[in-house]
Amino acid sequence: MKTDTLPSPASARLAPGVVSGQDYQTLLQACRIGRYALPAVNVCSTDTANAVLEAAARNRSDVILQVSNGGARFYGGPSLPDSHRARVLGALSLARHVHIMAREYGVAVILHTDHADRSLLRWVDDLIGFSEAEFTQTGRPLFSSHMLDLSTEPFEENMRESERFLRRLTPLGMGLEIELGITGGEEDGIGDSRNENGLPADETQLYTRPEEVFEAWKRLSPLGALSIAASFGNVHGVYAPGNVQLRPGLLKEAQKLVQQHAHDGPNPLHLVFHGGSGTDLDQIHEAVSYGVFKFNIDTDTQFAFAQGAAKAINAHEMAFQHQVNPYTGQPLKRFYDPREWLRSAQLSCVSRLDRTFEILGARGRTLCRTP
Repeated sequence: MKTDTLPSPASARLAPGVVSGQDYQTLLQACRIGRYALPAVNVCSTDTANAVLEAAARNRSDVILQVSNGGARFYGGPSLPDSHRARVLGALSLARHVHIMAREYGVAVILHTDHADRSLLRWVDDLIGFSEAEFTQTGRPLFSSHMLDLSTEPFEENMRESERFLRRLTPLGMGLEIELGITGGEEDGIGDSRNENGLPADETQLYTRPEEVFEAWKRLSPLGALSIAASFGNVHGVYAPGNVQLRPGLLKEAQKLVQQHAHDGPNPLHLVFHGGSGTDLDQIHEAVSYGVFKFNIDTDTQFAFAQGAAKAINAHEMAFQHQVNPYTGQPLKRFYDPREWLRSAQLSCVSRLDRTFEILGARGRTLCRTP
């Protein structure tokens, strides 16, 4: 979609909730013109989803909330015998929850599914089917966008499947994220981690050639809203200093190639930063300056959530061993009540996200209308 058909980000005002169609495009354009990025936080429960929404509202920012196949299965219930059905139903349940609650929190949310390799294409296909049915009834899809991670497939196969999905997504006002090159480590079983550092055996695969990004853009962008996770040394997870060598300059070169043909101002590509946890601030800022609008953060927020829970549990250790204090006879229910220690976990996650919104330049920049 040409950017001159969209409202100016300075004047754009979105209704709170899950965005799609022109609202989705407007939000991406605001990030591009404003040179900021949105945190893309993986969630797997109402507790984690609500923490992300709370953090976005507290920071007066819009946000990207995403779910992996494993997160969706957990949301649907790990005991369900049909893992595919659990993934689909879990993602649908999450989508319903976020659609309802995002409006109440007063922020715009890009609702997204994370890494889907070839074995998970059926998962995405089925979710699109539900969005098609929802669109017929309400004029809006359930999700804002989906991701295909076919980075380990031949380039031509990656493009062919991406074309197929974009042709389904575009009529619904949804976007597609693709991955070029390999992000090291793994996300819920998706990825390539063959050595002790979580890196591919051939580490050149961690660096996507700008020419490959240009070819993908040229082929796919005419079909719909496209974002690209181009690898520049990214690795999922947090590793010892020196193990991960990021080269954000590759993103700058890819933008230059596309700009020469797009004639659409600087940073015409919508780029994605995978493996953001543990990254140096200077490298984050550099990547955002080259058009990264989506900054994936999972490991750090998982750790923060766990720290919050551990703090509450450790502070009242006896309550997690006895229902009644054996020395005083006092009931301990208020300490082991899940609402107590889960709330501590949520607040710790919110605090960690406060820093992320600030680092990415997103704080105070929501496009949502105020009541």
